[in-house]
Amino acid sequence: MSTARTQCEAVTQAGERCRLPARPGSRYCHIHQRAAAAETPSAPVSAPAETAPPQPAVEPEPEARPPLLTFSAEEVLAYLRDKAQVLPEELRDFVLKGIDEIEESGWLDADTWRGIGYVLQVAAQTQLDMLKRRLRGEYEVDAWGYDPEFTDYILPLAGFFFNKYWRVEMNGLDHIPVEGRALMVANHSGILPLDGAMISYGVREYHPAHRLVRALVADWFPTLPFFSLLLTRTGQVLAHPDNGRRLLEQEELVLVFPEGYKGVGKHFRDRYKLARFGRGGFVRMAIEARAPIIPVSVVGAEETYPLLYNLKPLARLLGFPYFPITPTFPWLGPLGLIPLPTKWFIDIGEPIDTSQYDSELAANPAFVSDITDLVRTKVQEQIDGRLARRKSVFSG
Repeated sequence: MSTARTQCEAVTQAGERCRLPARPGSRYCHIHQRAAAAETPSAPVSAPAETAPPQPAVEPEPEARPPLLTFSAEEVLAYLRDKAQVLPEELRDFVLKGIDEIEESGWLDADTWRGIGYVLQVAAQTQLDMLKRRLRGEYEVDAWGYDPEFTDYILPLAGFFFNKYWRVEMNGLDHIPVEGRALMVANHSGILPLDGAMISYGVREYHPAHRLVRALVADWFPTLPFFSLLLTRTGQVLAHPDNGRRLLEQEELVLVFPEGYKGVGKHFRDRYKLARFGRGGFVRMAIEARAPIIPVSVVGAEETYPLLYNLKPLARLLGFPYFPITPTFPWLGPLGLIPLPTKWFIDIGEPIDTSQYDSELAANPAFVSDITDLVRTKVQEQIDGRLARRKSVFSG
């Protein structure tokens, strides 16, 4: 824990106690110390009894700037540990264990956060440079709005989350074809579509063909601030069977999340229990396009934003599918939006060949339901297998 500093004794113009810390050896902060000195009347000057010897010139010390934060990371964790005592037993144990592992992981090291700051600074500068060029009209997009240059600019930030923050392990990349159409089907979780971003980044960077993943995103996500531009420019497309079918016919690699909103808005107690896979629209899409179905499981995203409660009245008022209450949001304000640094695993299973099926079977509800259940079972088995091998939420 950091040493507590004395609070400034000055009173602001609003009549409230100043919240800045007092400077060492003073009762006031750096602002009010100068004000107090200016208001102090000068003492009468008397003739010195004897001439003092000349003193060497001393350069004034640089004025100390007020700290940006008046609390340390350790104090934040202590605060969270104290507040966790009121949570249900299962969730309380989860939060306390996570805090202990964060303290032991080195995430509180100053060099780590300096590195994070550097990454964010570089990302901001590159986006500024890109913005200047775009104002001059120097960019190109494809028919779906995909912008390769924009994607390249944000890759370092995605790479930071993939490699450093969530330390994602991706297995089974050899099950994705080097070229040609394929439909990836994954479980959805984590309140925000961060799982899709990590799957896309992993395939783009570590697959031998560095393929672009075209995720079909629900229509609500593009309404969030900045998400519409981000999703479109990185190659994602609005979820609709026609869009998916056209992408597959163009030999694209398509990613779908059949759970939809039920997956990302899942309660913490229901984590890693797959919701219903819709009505099998993705199966009809794959059969009609004769595209293999590749089951994908994501473990680790469920704990990035542990959903304690869905405030449905407020969600309806705002037009959201859910309004999450988590251990950190809205209690910590904007800080509560920071996802927890859990350890992620993305497992890609063997493809299910659909070229053997007649396209007319896509109109058979019973057959579509059977294939849907088969895919859902495979994804759930991959999740269960990974959970059985996982020892820790934060270290894997």
